[in-house]
Amino acid sequence: MDKHAPSLAISPQGKISGVRSIDSPNCDARPNDTPISLVVIHNISLPPGEYGGNGVIELFTNRLDADAHPYYAGIHQLKVSAHFFIRRDGELIQFVPCSMRAWHAGASNWQGQPRCNDFSIGIELEGSDDEVFEDAQYVTLKVLLEALRMAYPIKDITGHSDIAPGRKTDPGAGFDWSRITNH
Repeated sequence: MDKHAPSLAISPQGKISGVRSIDSPNCDARPNDTPISLVVIHNISLPPGEYGGNGVIELFTNRLDADAHPYYAGIHQLKVSAHFFIRRDGELIQFVPCSMRAWHAGASNWQGQPRCNDFSIGIELEGSDDEVFEDAQYVTLKVLLEALRMAYPIKDITGHSDIAPGRKTDPGAGFDWSRITNH
């Protein structure tokens, strides 16, 4: 996506047309009568600190080869996903429909409410805690956040570190909250 990209629209099923979609098996039904009220920002790169490869796609689709990189041996068996992944060039990939629960937050709590996967959307940015993110990623993220706010009663946008303090540190110091919200 570029800064002149049209706005995105989310279908009633939670899919965005016109963006790359790769189905992750790592999702399930949300609890009934649980509104989507939180967006959680993450970062990920596989191998760590390397960008542009297929490691994240392979992880989210349970196809990560344990022998492809030494780091993968310890994570290839994980069953994780996010709703969206934004690459360094701003490409948006959807893995899980918003209507489904992605497995991105793990043990988590937001303002006294546990199990953040139940009521949140997970967005992974290709990056790491200590590197700045690309302008193209912020452009795509802002357009995506606008679409999410139009489709769901989003109350808060926060980082993985805020819902799992002491366990997670992302999106990290390299993420500029002022570019998307008054965090």
